Amino acid sequence: MVFFIMRVNDFDYYLPQELIAQEPVSQRQMSKLLVMDKNSGAIEHKLFRDIIKYLKKGDCLVLNDTRVIPARLFGIKEGTGGKIEFVLLKRIDKDIWEVMLKPGKRAKPGAKFIFGNGQLRADIIQIVESGNRLVKFKYEGIFEEILERVGIIPLPPYITKKPQDVERYQTVYSRFEGSAAAPTAGLHFTRALMDEIGEIGVDIAYITLHVGLGTFKPVKVQDLTQHKMHSEYYKIEERDCQLINRAKKMGGRVIAVGTTSCRVLETVADMNGKVNPQEGWTQIFIYPGYEFKVLDALITNFHLPKSTLIMLVSALAGRNKVMGAYNTAIKEKYRFFSFGDAMFIK
Repeated sequence: MVFFIMRVNDFDYYLPQELIAQEPVSQRQMSKLLVMDKNSGAIEHKLFRDIIKYLKKGDCLVLNDTRVIPARLFGIKEGTGGKIEFVLLKRIDKDIWEVMLKPGKRAKPGAKFIFGNGQLRADIIQIVESGNRLVKFKYEGIFEEILERVGIIPLPPYITKKPQDVERYQTVYSRFEGSAAAPTAGLHFTRALMDEIGEIGVDIAYITLHVGLGTFKPVKVQDLTQHKMHSEYYKIEERDCQLINRAKKMGGRVIAVGTTSCRVLETVADMNGKVNPQEGWTQIFIYPGYEFKVLDALITNFHLPKSTLIMLVSALAGRNKVMGAYNTAIKEKYRFFSFGDAMFIK
């Protein structure tokens, strides 16, 4: 496998602040859709509901059915009353989580914190390499139910407007709780649109990848080969593997809905492009030069400059074509990031 020399600044672009979507469109399927041919770079401008015109019998859509949890907690330090904010990043064991917090200096091993008037308590166990903490939660009852009462959905840092309906930051097919951020390419789908897609003979397979906040972080090293990717938990079942493998075998396309679905597919695929049921943690970093084993096409949103996500998209369609498409999207006033418009790379 040959990797080309790429630097972080190759994936930078200027985005006017007013194009960062602060809220979703009134109807999910009415977002704009930029359709790009990954070979020619040709671009079409559509609405997301038109995605069905680009799908055909025998294709397989792969969706991430993770669900965002109310992972943001505001509390106080036991003994001093000092304010603290936790964001749950990933579950290490039943009651042990890795968390990001601020202010961090108050959270040394042994420190104790209280949330929701004592409904939830946390002890700091360890400071990990990234500066995050491992914490052990203590409570009476069911953790998830308590979290629903005392936590809030952690929106990305660039969204400053509180959403009127937090369900709009969940996909309509979300099932398994565990994410700190939504797999946003899926936000454009409605149940009715999914039914229509199924009716034309497109299979729908699911994977689960619990999205971490590392997805929003820009790459800080100039040499991409030196970047250390954050890890995220994934799972894929036998039924879904069968649908994906059948599409490949019969000449259909495997189309990932979102970069999270793409990362799982490429993590679990063997060198022949066959996927097998499994679960684990992935740190796969896909950037130009990567040879895809199973992915044929991608539905995705528009991503932050210098992010691993724009690098993944560039690996599929080529950096020059992708950056050109982004410039076109800016010129055409597309809406960017989590609540923004979509792109179909076919």
